[in-house]
Amino acid sequence: MKLRVPHTFALLFGLVVVAAIATHWIPAGQYERQEVEGRELVLPDSYQRVEGQPAGVIEVFLAYPRGLVETAYIVFYIFIIGGAFGVINATGSVEASIRGIVKACRGRGELVVAVLVVLFSLAGATIGMAEETLVFLPGLLVLTRRLGYDDITAGAIGLVGAGAGFSGAFLNPFTVGVAQGIAGLPLFSGVGYRLLVWSVITAITAVFVVLYARRSRTGVQSPEATDESEAAVAPRQKAVLGLLVLALLAVVIGALRWQWGIMELSGLFIAVTVIGGLMGGLGASGTGERFLEGAAAIAGGALVVGLARGILVIFDGANVTDTILHGMAASVSGLPASISVAGIYAVQVLLNFLVPSGSGQAALSIPILAPLGDLVGVTRQTTVLAYQFGDGFSNVLTPTQGYFMAGLALIGVRWERWLRFIWPLQLIWIVVGLIFLLLAHGMRWGPF
Repeated sequence: MKLRVPHTFALLFGLVVVAAIATHWIPAGQYERQEVEGRELVLPDSYQRVEGQPAGVIEVFLAYPRGLVETAYIVFYIFIIGGAFGVINATGSVEASIRGIVKACRGRGELVVAVLVVLFSLAGATIGMAEETLVFLPGLLVLTRRLGYDDITAGAIGLVGAGAGFSGAFLNPFTVGVAQGIAGLPLFSGVGYRLLVWSVITAITAVFVVLYARRSRTGVQSPEATDESEAAVAPRQKAVLGLLVLALLAVVIGALRWQWGIMELSGLFIAVTVIGGLMGGLGASGTGERFLEGAAAIAGGALVVGLARGILVIFDGANVTDTILHGMAASVSGLPASISVAGIYAVQVLLNFLVPSGSGQAALSIPILAPLGDLVGVTRQTTVLAYQFGDGFSNVLTPTQGYFMAGLALIGVRWERWLRFIWPLQLIWIVVGLIFLLLAHGMRWGPF
C-alpha cells in the first residue's frame, strides 16, 4: 500500500495539535524585552519561569482564526496579487510578451533559468527580496510553461533564487544590517567573505535548479503554448506591459529607497489592477470580474498561511516560545568552540520555524547567542553568519513562513510536493553553510 502524504491543511492542523500537546510538558517562561532604536530586544540573562497556560481544545480550534488575524496583511496581499495578475493575464499582455521571449531564446531555456536564478539571488543579497518575489511568480509560471518546464521550476527561480541570496547576503539591511547592529559590529563589515559565501551558494543553487529544470522538461510545450502565431503585440497590450514593468521597478525602488512593506505593495497592485484593466480594454465590470477570478484561484493557498501561523499562536499563547529558545541556548553553552559554532547554527535553523521573520529572529536570538559566542570563543561576526544561514535556508522549506506558502499558492504547488524537490538542496545548503562557518571560526573572522 502506497503511503500518501496528507493534504497541507491536514498536515498543518496536525502540527497545531502536536504543538498544543507539547505546551502541557514544556515549562512556561519569558525573557524581559527592552526597546532599543525602535527594536524590541531580549535581555539575555532575564529568563524566568512564569505561570503556565497550556493550550486546550478551545485553543486548538481558535489557533486558525487567530493565525488568520495575525497574518491578515499577508493573506490579503496574496488575494490582491492573484487578482491583479488575473486582470493582467486577461488582457493578453503577459501571454504576448512571453511568446516573444520563448521565440528569442528557443533552445537556450536552461541559460534563461540560470540567469534568472542569479538575478533573483542578487536581489535577495542586496535589497532583501523575499515577499517581493510573489509579484514575479505568475509571470515566471507562464514563462517556464512556455519553455516546457514544470510549475516547480517557476517557484525555484523566484523563491529559491531569492532564498539563496537572502541566505548568503552581503548587503541585506533586514538581516545582516539588523543582526550586526544588535551584535555591535560595524555595519556590513566582513563583506569580502560574505561575497565569497554568496557566490558559492548562488552557483550551487543555479546548477541545482537548472538540473531540475532539465529533468522536468516534457519535451513539448504546454497546451497553452502550442500557438506559434507571431502576431504583433497590440497597442493596448504594449501599454499594459509598460505599466507592469513600471510597477515591478517601483517594487525594487520602493523596497530600497522608501522601505516599502506589504501594505504599500498591496496598494501598488490595486492601482495596477484598476489602470491595467481599463488600459487593456476590460472595462470596469470586466476588471472586477477578472480580479475576483484571479483571487479565487489562489484562495486555498492564501488561507493556508493562517493555519501555518496557528502553530506559533499556540506556543506564544502558552508562553513556551522563550523557553524553547532558552533550552536551545543552554544546550550550546559549555561545548567546545568548534562544536559551539555548529550548535549556534542548529539553534538558528530550528528557531526559524518559530520566528519566520528575519529581523524578528535577529532581535530574539542575537542578544542571547552573541554573548554566548563570546564565552565559548566564537566571534560575533561568525554568530551573525550562523543566524543568516539559519534564517535564510529554511525560508523556502518551513511551512510557518508566510510568504513562502503564499508563493506555493501562486504557482499551484502543494507543500509536500515542493518538499520532495527542495530537500536535497536543503541538505547541500546546510552542509556548505557549516563548512563556511567552520572556516570563519578557524580564521577568527572579525573584527570581533
